[in-house]
Amino acid sequence: MKTDMLRRLLILSLAVCSMNSLPANEQAPATTRKRPNIIWLSCEDISPHIGCYGDEDAITPNIDELAKQGVRYSNVYTTAGVCAPCRSAIITGVYQSTLGTHHMRCTAELPDFVKPFSVYLREAGYYCTNTSKEDYQFKAPKGSWDESSRKAHWKNRKDDSQPFFAVFNFTGCHESGIANEEKYNEVTKVLTAEQRQDPDKLTLPPYYPDTPIVREDWKRNYELITAMDFWVAERIQELKDHGVYDNTIIMFWSDHGVGLPRAKRWLYESGTKIPLVIRIPESLRTAGQGVPDTVDDQLVSSLDFAPTVLNLASVEPPKYFQGRSFLGPNLTEPREYLFGARDRMDERYDIIRAVRDKRFRYIRNYEPFKPYYQYMNTPENGATMKELRRVHAEGKLSDAAALFMADSKPAEELYDLDSDPHEINSLAADEAYKAVLERMRDVHLNWVVETRDIGLIPESEIQRREKTTAARYNILLNADPSLIEQIRNVANLAIGGTENFPELVSALDDEDSIIRYWAAIGIGNLSSVASSAKPKLISAIADEAPCVRIAAARALLKLESPELALPVLKQELVSEHQWGRLRAAIVLGEAGEMARPLIPELKACLKDQPNKYITRVANRTLNVLLGTNNVVK
Repeated sequence: MKTDMLRRLLILSLAVCSMNSLPANEQAPATTRKRPNIIWLSCEDISPHIGCYGDEDAITPNIDELAKQGVRYSNVYTTAGVCAPCRSAIITGVYQSTLGTHHMRCTAELPDFVKPFSVYLREAGYYCTNTSKEDYQFKAPKGSWDESSRKAHWKNRKDDSQPFFAVFNFTGCHESGIANEEKYNEVTKVLTAEQRQDPDKLTLPPYYPDTPIVREDWKRNYELITAMDFWVAERIQELKDHGVYDNTIIMFWSDHGVGLPRAKRWLYESGTKIPLVIRIPESLRTAGQGVPDTVDDQLVSSLDFAPTVLNLASVEPPKYFQGRSFLGPNLTEPREYLFGARDRMDERYDIIRAVRDKRFRYIRNYEPFKPYYQYMNTPENGATMKELRRVHAEGKLSDAAALFMADSKPAEELYDLDSDPHEINSLAADEAYKAVLERMRDVHLNWVVETRDIGLIPESEIQRREKTTAARYNILLNADPSLIEQIRNVANLAIGGTENFPELVSALDDEDSIIRYWAAIGIGNLSSVASSAKPKLISAIADEAPCVRIAAARALLKLESPELALPVLKQELVSEHQWGRLRAAIVLGEAGEMARPLIPELKACLKDQPNKYITRVANRTLNVLLGTNNVVK
């Protein structure tokens, strides 16, 4: 009897040793290790306005219950404040500003070696479905999913023993659910009277005017979240009904913050902080992870979702991933910093970068001459944005709200999130925080080089260069680090003071058009001392690169030389480079009355354009110049 027992123990121990010795990218045989199912419950445009996050106004019993059974993560941030750029980073594990998917509504080609991480799961034997939003800014390669459609579901797999990874996305709390009354009513029809909100009892952020219209939008946000909470319960019940609940890891998250001004599209807490709740069944927990009803305050980026899912599935993440696994075996050191990027939002460019540690947020504005609230069709149609404009025109905004109506921005912002959670009081000029500012600035500047930030390249130049590199990612992939540093440095010179003027003038002669572009932008920003650079700017309006020609024309407008600038911009409005066209239209919009001679050319931009954004910018400029109120899509 003892001999039989010893033999069985020996066999068991050998089996365990064999499992533990498997390489990280190999799967244990199904007979010795059951691989977890993993399900994503994602939603759109919500901040952590959820009960388990301490929001007393929220009505979210199902997500709260999920948090009791799992872990609530309290420091989770997206890489962008808008859906498509950050979703491209989530699915590839690569920053959108590295991949070339950083501009909202652009279309990029993936380099051969970059794949949606679902490809690696499928290769490891997982059944992968997506229901149904992709919105990656690139066409998903063949084989990315077993099925990606409104009907896709893990239940459709032919073998019930096959592990699955399934994405479900709730679209009801998108900003359109706030702005569109018909959609709002349809999404929230599941709510009872007790689940409706009283707008007068809600607490508004200090950067909004306190009016009934704004309160209505804020109420709708909460009610849409409650409707989403119903949906979460339905997805969880499906797992239980099919007997897979106890072998399924559930991850609930949002793509970015609430779909209202100064939140969505922005890199503040309101735009990038998201909820993340993860339930790991007891049998699937590793090293004490996933303890029910706990809070994890480590810094997590949405960039980390891909490597974490692969790690949980015992699939080794590829080397090119830029995120880290925060769950599963063999974890690396926790993050010290999180990073975010904002680039073109629909029809308007505004290059902004952010760094966040556990206490401070640093923001670098690469185009500080632009207002916080540039005019963009989509948000301008929202009730809250209209109220901001109306109350500001009446001179009745609070100081906190009026701050973001300024015509320009500082080059740097720094906020202490412990004492200033709404990020109203920038500490960038406070000597007491000089060391913090310098540390965060250095972290940002290093990140630009380390990640090969393609966002510092004008979009028309990206379009030109990708013709020879096959993918935008490749433009800087094998570039000399000194070139990337040079681009970074001249971009930072362009937002500095008059002491940078001699270096900017010298940079106009550089052999690389990206450097010449930033030099012309910087000279235009320093128009008060830039008259001596006029001969070089006249040469630059004949540059071979459209981005340089347009930037030089902009600088000449700043020097009040429209007779030199307008012929160049007129030509660029009909050029083959669609993003050059957009940039030229934007410059004319900034030129005010000096753009009036090109009214016929701007009117021609209202039709037959390669993208709708050119039409939007031209229409806005015409409305300002002519006092009209023409509407375009």
